Amino acid sequence: MSHTADVVQGHKTRRMGEAEMGKAVAHVAPGEGRRSLWVLSELVTYKIPSQQTGGAYSLFEIETPPGSGPPPHVQHREDESFYVLEGEYEFQVDGCILRVGAGSLLYVPKGSLHTHKKVGEGIGRMMVTQTPGGLYERFFEEVGKAVDGEAGPLAFEDQPDVGRIVTIGVQYGIEIPPPIAQRSRA
Repeated sequence: MSHTADVVQGHKTRRMGEAEMGKAVAHVAPGEGRRSLWVLSELVTYKIPSQQTGGAYSLFEIETPPGSGPPPHVQHREDESFYVLEGEYEFQVDGCILRVGAGSLLYVPKGSLHTHKKVGEGIGRMMVTQTPGGLYERFFEEVGKAVDGEAGPLAFEDQPDVGRIVTIGVQYGIEIPPPIAQRSRA
């Protein structure tokens, strides 16, 4: 999998550097992305990072093994949208349970307690946006593991240092409420 994005300006194509910020047309071919990380139990591939949109949003492709998903959490700074490409997911948003399949779009405004879990057989895939972009990317960078390393998908509860993940989340406006956050103090 290539982890670069070609940026088109006029009739010229150039590679987008990691430190550049701005807006430009981008083409990301199927199966490609800027970078892929195992984040908790999911494979996260950066399709359009926030630096490429001037911070307006970030776009990721998420692959979720059956029974996996993030812990319940609240994003205090970003809205989030999920577009299911493949498989079926169960979302819990502010106490409501929604079962959604391929072609479904779910919008979760900031401040909403939410989580999702892949249900049924096989890997699920979603496109996920955060608006504005940037904070979630930095959270992914700090808690994720490189795909080319030995790390694979670990459920949140199986992480070696849950307390560290909860603390990092707070730095980026992501709250992981009890009982999971309390487990990190035990």
